[in-house]
Amino acid sequence: MPTWTAFTKLDDKDRAEGLGEAMEEMEPEPTGVGVFEMEDGSGLWEVGAYFLEEPDAVELALLAAGFGTQRFVVSEVPDTDWVDKVRRELTPVVAGRFFVYGSHDADKIPEGSEPLLIEAAMAFGTGHHGTTQGCLEALDRLANEGFVGKNVADVGCGTAVLAMAAARIWPNTVIASDIDDVAVEVAEANVAANDLGDKVICAVAAGFESDALRTRAPYDLVFANILKQPLIDLAPSMKQHVAEGGYMILSGILTRQADDVVAAYAEQGISEVRRGVINDWVTLVLQK
Repeated sequence: MPTWTAFTKLDDKDRAEGLGEAMEEMEPEPTGVGVFEMEDGSGLWEVGAYFLEEPDAVELALLAAGFGTQRFVVSEVPDTDWVDKVRRELTPVVAGRFFVYGSHDADKIPEGSEPLLIEAAMAFGTGHHGTTQGCLEALDRLANEGFVGKNVADVGCGTAVLAMAAARIWPNTVIASDIDDVAVEVAEANVAANDLGDKVICAVAAGFESDALRTRAPYDLVFANILKQPLIDLAPSMKQHVAEGGYMILSGILTRQADDVVAAYAEQGISEVRRGVINDWVTLVLQK
């Protein structure tokens, strides 16, 4: 059965949120509504909704006029078995010693690699995105240089692939947290699938705002693969919760945003060690 999407853009957060709330009252009712600040430096907000029935073009036009937005772009999404599609299109990823794969590629695990199983149904953060791959490569390089993470946190963990990678190569328990309950459920499922239940603790938390994370500080390595502004907002808390000499591996940053993130951390006495670039995405390795 096909579904429909309707998206528009506007330049004000309050109006964007108001439009999102108004769209929830539409008939036919959307199955989901999202309001997101665009990460392209434009200052625009994107508002979108998903529908099981074609949305009313007149109602969308009235909403656009009432909130002063651009015209809605409506698209029909063909009926697709997305899990099967992802399974066919996602090939294994090699990032240093790490091999990220789905169960359909279990026969391809190279000898001597550190395998990380992420199922196609849980595809966000599989390693195929340049940010996740960049973090895995940065971790591999730190380990090759002799660093051993004794107290590691993965903040904004998504699938927990980074936490699991650290748990694969180092003996101590790693904590993985995310602000989203569903993400933590996915993380827990992946941890179990990789037989790392005794090595990775999963928790719901925003940044370090959880006793589960605060009581384990200070950390000698923290992953944060999120977005530019949350990374900047997190800088003072990183200073507080990372040990002297400890590392941070940060990503979710476009190439043009990297210097702003580095500057925010420099204000906290945290220095850039190196940066890696994959396509338009930067991974930063910083040290306190």
